Amino acid sequence: MSKSKAQENYIDWVRDAHAMEKQAETMLTKMADRLEHYPLLQRRIQEHIVETQGQQKLVQDVLDRLDTSHSVIKDVAAKATAMGQSLSGMFVSDEVVKGGISGYVFEHFEIACYSALIVAAEAVGDLQGAQTFMTIKVQEEQMAKWLEENLPEVTQRYLALLENPDVDASR
Repeated sequence: MSKSKAQENYIDWVRDAHAMEKQAETMLTKMADRLEHYPLLQRRIQEHIVETQGQQKLVQDVLDRLDTSHSVIKDVAAKATAMGQSLSGMFVSDEVVKGGISGYVFEHFEIACYSALIVAAEAVGDLQGAQTFMTIKVQEEQMAKWLEENLPEVTQRYLALLENPDVDASR
């Protein structure tokens, strides 16, 4: 039995979500590894890495249940993109602030993706998938809210550390 166009798109979007979570893990790990003077931000990013790994598993569970697999090509491309993004941040002095802004933007991208996935899952009758994506969306919303509330403090700390010539404020 062939799949409907809606089902095909839904499965493709779930694969995209898996690749997106791989990209998020790579970006977050690279950023967390470089945060020497921002322990609160580092701790929250490390917590979100654990959440992201759990999200990858949840998305993979949906793919397994749909009798499909994640796209290795998309996962590799996402990791390469994330690596490039994280490496480009190594060469800017205000990396921590720009990383926080980028993280905030990426969280909202994920929220939008999961919002669409919830609707698609419901449309094709995958209520279990819809529930999974609602759970993940809540985690992404919490991280976005944390970044929104804490980015001003991170920015202030960065600016204060800039005044100390013995400290690399970007770390």
